[in-house]
Amino acid sequence: MYLRCLRKLQTEGVERISSNAMAQRFHLSSSQIRKDLAAFGEFGIRGVGYEVDALANHLRELMGLDRTHGVVVVGVGNLGTALSRFPGLQRDTFRVVGLFDTDPAKVGSEVAGHVVRPTEELADVVAETGARLGILAVPAPAAQASYDLLADAGVTAVLNFAPAQIKERAGTSVRSIDIRVVLEELAHRSIALDVPPTI
Repeated sequence: MYLRCLRKLQTEGVERISSNAMAQRFHLSSSQIRKDLAAFGEFGIRGVGYEVDALANHLRELMGLDRTHGVVVVGVGNLGTALSRFPGLQRDTFRVVGLFDTDPAKVGSEVAGHVVRPTEELADVVAETGARLGILAVPAPAAQASYDLLADAGVTAVLNFAPAQIKERAGTSVRSIDIRVVLEELAHRSIALDVPPTI
């Protein structure tokens, strides 16, 4: 989140900013900013603030974002295709290096400059490219088996968009994003706001 804020400041040409100014601009807590950033070292100067470029570069290094991470996408339906075309996966930090599907009708087609390959070739592509990140955009019944394929291939972190719980294995972490669950949470919050207070 801080890195995103710093990128915004960089695009605006801001060279230095105080924690108070950052808090006001991005709706954060200045004390929390100072506490969080202090956990990674001494960056700010009291009364002067933070050097935006230096802080952004340091955070990128800490997070391993100063290098390119190869990403493989399993499942090239509507969501997988959209994710493959996402500009954030075409830049220096994250780059799609392979697309895979089990559907013979999709294998061999081209999406976002990549030929869709059968999942049987996943391990070879991971070995060739050094990809360590995977995205699952498969139907729920195929989620666990697809995760296992990624783990067996040497992928160490998976972003799961399938509406299914994944049994995580040692060495391959998984982060699941179920859009329906998020919408249900938001629906609950919106209804809760409409309930009149009781006395």
